[in-house]
Amino acid sequence: MRAHLARVDAVLVQAVIAAALSFAHLHDIASAAGQDGWKAWAYPVSVDLLLVAAWRRLRSGDAKASGWCWFVIALTASLGANVATAGLLDIDQVPAWLRILVAGWPAVAFLGGTLLAHSTTDDHPETTDEPEQPQPIEDQEDAPDPIEAIPAAPAIEPKPAPPAVPVPAALVEHARKVATEHHNRTGTAIDTPTLRARLGVPLPLADAIAAQL
Repeated sequence: MRAHLARVDAVLVQAVIAAALSFAHLHDIASAAGQDGWKAWAYPVSVDLLLVAAWRRLRSGDAKASGWCWFVIALTASLGANVATAGLLDIDQVPAWLRILVAGWPAVAFLGGTLLAHSTTDDHPETTDEPEQPQPIEDQEDAPDPIEAIPAAPAIEPKPAPPAVPVPAALVEHARKVATEHHNRTGTAIDTPTLRARLGVPLPLADAIAAQL
């Protein structure tokens, strides 16, 4: 726990020192470029706020191209001030191009901050795959009745009964004698195949004769 607190404290101290030095360098450049009084102190605040806003946009994962663009611009302004105050620039004789850059920085910072604060991902709305809600039954006035929509099965017509086979009375009488003789001999009633075989008639005629016995 103590090691963790010591590591956090070291990071915070390092961040405070770096921020203070960068803040002082930006103030010195702005003051040398003709921005005196409170304006010289506002410049480092503007640069640091733009840097933080760009970093938050990068961390959020939205519009990373815009975030990287303004992060590089703010970082360049901060690094430029740090390098310029390292003896590479005569603070007493600031060139005209640096005065122009310092004077134009508020407009650049305002544009960057506005774009970072108000640019959202609403231009590309996410599409949802929500299922289409079924239409209420009362609104489906034209919908067919589900019972009526089922086609009725075709009616099955019964097969017509075969026409009756005419049987001569003499043949019926002869069949009775054959049936009686078969019953007396076997003790059972004669069946249609046996009757057909004894009479030598076709099966339909044998059936008609057996029906009359």
